[in-house]
Amino acid sequence: MLCILCTGECRFAVKIEANSNDITEHPHDDKPRPYLCTVCDKLFTKKDYLKKHEQIHSVDKLYSCSQCEKTFASHHYMRVHMNVHGSKYECTDCGKCFQNNKLLTVHRRSHSGEKPFECTVCSKRFTQSASLVAHSRIHSGEKPYKCLVCDMAFSKIGNLNEHIRFHTGDKPYKCHLCGKAFRRSDSLNSHMSVHTGVKLYKCHMCDKAFSWPGDRTVHMRVHTGDKPFKCHLCDRAFIRSEHIKKHMRVHTGDKLYKCSLCDKSFTRSNNLKKHEREIHT
Repeated sequence: MLCILCTGECRFAVKIEANSNDITEHPHDDKPRPYLCTVCDKLFTKKDYLKKHEQIHSVDKLYSCSQCEKTFASHHYMRVHMNVHGSKYECTDCGKCFQNNKLLTVHRRSHSGEKPFECTVCSKRFTQSASLVAHSRIHSGEKPYKCLVCDMAFSKIGNLNEHIRFHTGDKPYKCHLCGKAFRRSDSLNSHMSVHTGVKLYKCHMCDKAFSWPGDRTVHMRVHTGDKPFKCHLCDRAFIRSEHIKKHMRVHTGDKLYKCSLCDKSFTRSNNLKKHEREIHT
């Protein structure tokens, strides 16, 4: 079985059925993980981490949480778990608790939109320094993380682990309210807004808020004027990747939208709709 690791992005107080008792490691740091758990195929950077992790597969879980029904194989895991119920390092926006102030500070950037780490090549900004380091591989072309199933390769190990789930069909992040499952932890966190109505990703320049972090990222370009998707054949630039994909049909001549009532084809869906409205109605 191929190893599938969580991306380390889950920061919200929702019930997640994957790796809930596991020790804390940070897959986004791109460190080599040569130590394999033979029970669940998870990888670790150090042998000691593997030994601690293996305790979660023990039948006897002697440490019980006093505030919920969870039990744990060691006092360490229970102590880490207790942060869910309360801590002095609590996010005032969403109520999530953290082990230390450093983790809380990084988490708060998900609400404020602050990105203090800037790429010196393309000026793209990031909330964490490790994300900037991984991003820099885009400019060098380095993709050290290769899929063993197909020929795809990735600059980040987290992206590889997410990709592998497309081969396995694994969706380890499950909503405890409706049962819907997701490949990514951040997808589950965003999904929770369907039940709560809370939009956690707020724009710090206007009063808009979003259920998905990617939607806020795109929205911020309205304020900054950033158009990162540039056409290499003309001087047009776009806010969204799907916009440049549509634009490229101007150059390639591809007409993907075919009329079902005649032999006409169009490069854009709205042109097809206009044609059907004016010609066939």
